[in-house]
Amino acid sequence: MSDACCGGTCETPVQAHHAPPPTLPAWRRHWRVGVSGVLLTAGAASGWFGAEVAALVLFLSSIALAIVDPARRAWRAVRLRVLDINVLMVIAVLGAGALGDWFEAAAVVWLFGVSQWLEGFSMDRARHAIRALLTLSPTMALVRRGGRDEHVPADDVRVGEIVVVRPGDRMPVDGVVRAGESVVDEASITGESWPVEKTPGTGVFAGTINGSGALDIEATRVAADSTLARIIHMVEDAQSRRAPVQTFVDRFARRYTPAVVILAVVLAVIPPIVLGGAAGWSREFAIWSYRALALLVVACPCALVISTPVSMVSALAAAARAGVLIKGGAHLERLGSIKCVAFDKTGTLTEGRVTVTDVLGVDGVATNGVLAVAAALESRSEHPIGRAIVSHARGAGLDVAPGESFRSLPGFGAEATVAAAPAVVGSHRLFEDRRMCTPGLHDRIELVEGRGATPVLVSHRGEALGVIGLTDVLRAGGRAAVVRLREAGVTHVALLTGDSRANARIVLESAGLDEAHAELLPADKVEAVRRLRAEHGAVAMVGDGINDAPALAAADIGIAMGVAGTGVAIETADIALMSDDLNKLSWAMRLSRATLSNIRLNVGLALGLKLVFVGLAAAGVATLWMAVLADTGASLLVTANSLRLLAMRDVPVHPNV
Repeated sequence: MSDACCGGTCETPVQAHHAPPPTLPAWRRHWRVGVSGVLLTAGAASGWFGAEVAALVLFLSSIALAIVDPARRAWRAVRLRVLDINVLMVIAVLGAGALGDWFEAAAVVWLFGVSQWLEGFSMDRARHAIRALLTLSPTMALVRRGGRDEHVPADDVRVGEIVVVRPGDRMPVDGVVRAGESVVDEASITGESWPVEKTPGTGVFAGTINGSGALDIEATRVAADSTLARIIHMVEDAQSRRAPVQTFVDRFARRYTPAVVILAVVLAVIPPIVLGGAAGWSREFAIWSYRALALLVVACPCALVISTPVSMVSALAAAARAGVLIKGGAHLERLGSIKCVAFDKTGTLTEGRVTVTDVLGVDGVATNGVLAVAAALESRSEHPIGRAIVSHARGAGLDVAPGESFRSLPGFGAEATVAAAPAVVGSHRLFEDRRMCTPGLHDRIELVEGRGATPVLVSHRGEALGVIGLTDVLRAGGRAAVVRLREAGVTHVALLTGDSRANARIVLESAGLDEAHAELLPADKVEAVRRLRAEHGAVAMVGDGINDAPALAAADIGIAMGVAGTGVAIETADIALMSDDLNKLSWAMRLSRATLSNIRLNVGLALGLKLVFVGLAAAGVATLWMAVLADTGASLLVTANSLRLLAMRDVPVHPNV
């Protein structure tokens, strides 16, 4: 339901470099709903034990607490001459009260309050996402001014100034390396699987993490215009352009309520004039006004109001139990219309960790010989590539004897003494510089790259031994998840990644996707999402990194990987897969469609009974007692139907995948 926004809980998104306005905790803004639920339960228990007076007091107290916000919004709507869902809510409570069914009156307004709380919760999480982004960029920078290095606020760094970034620090601004060599973890911006080499002349992004070498950076943008700041602005823009989504019942209620009121007035006024004339008008009016009153009572939309929130709450509870966090009914409703799903690669379709895929020797060198030298050299390294090589060697049963005199070569590799001889593990560029490349080594490099892996070269005693291929492996069940998405009605599946084209191609083929776009920055991913929407319809974006946040916000539905995902991606997204199981996505889509079908059936049941009794009331057959039975029966029917969603379970992965 969209009344949370209409009711005044929406706020203007915060700006990128200003602290967000403080907001009250959710429990302080929605404590009335919680207390109302307690009083409702106590009232039902009292009525069960025959304490009717106590039950009535508790029900009235429950209503008084829960109806405050809907009544305030209903009054505002009436002043604007609009009969919205809040007006409908107040009429439902008054109608149920007029019938003396105070339990139903209290239950309806409490369920409505729960649905409002869910929408308010979603807005709170969106605001938290902006705060998480703000914490990534350092507040201070070490700037070289007048021959000295001094700490200044990052916002004061001017374009062209030299910023000193020490090992382990975050980049305070976007810039270009002027001195020093290192590796930088850019996963938060580009989605690269592992740290990227940085040498003089290469660019860096604010918020990325420097590795083991010190760097002198020439600032190319001020902090407020950095890539990270623009990510924040894109998230804000995408969030602010989202119009509140009205559910089917909201739209229908705008016509249903005034139509019933008008029909009752017509029934009370026109027949007496036609049948009684001027002389008998008053006598006929007494008869037809009672029928009009019966019509209003029969048409009391309690069941109609319940039909949506009970279904939504049941579906959201079922989703949470299955490990899928859906941030409100509007997102659940929209999920059922998705026709295209776009995936990030690293940490989403893949595991997000470096893995050895190939060990190839040259000129007759055994693979274990290549691996043993590389593992001995890397045994003292903390680099992700080094850890992957050592782990693979130990898994292969090799006895890894640590090398000596280990020395990191930032941006190139590392060297050490292994078995009393020099050994080197590094990039193709390092081997070219040291003139250790051979035609056989080039053949192995091309073979590894052709498989979509990154080659790491190994030498011992000044001669090339071979090549080790490393890549980020496809997540278990990734291909099965794509198959199940197609079974759930998705017509197009795409890959949007900041990784290399070779790696993207491998994932495209391994997961059975329709298309892949590689080497994308956050802004590129947003544009790709918009193109996919224009070509294929409603788009869901699935990601886990900060670099995915703008695309998650720009998509019709943003879906974050819950465990491996960064906090900002989870907060920005509309749905979080808490177990990192991509197969839950297709299940959530089926849940969405089942919920919409459930709501339509609820509305049909509620309106069907109402239409029958409206006719009976107009004919003078229906009594107030019949109205009570019709209204209560319809409410029980839609509630029982909605609770069926709680029993919806996931299904096993498609066989033979």
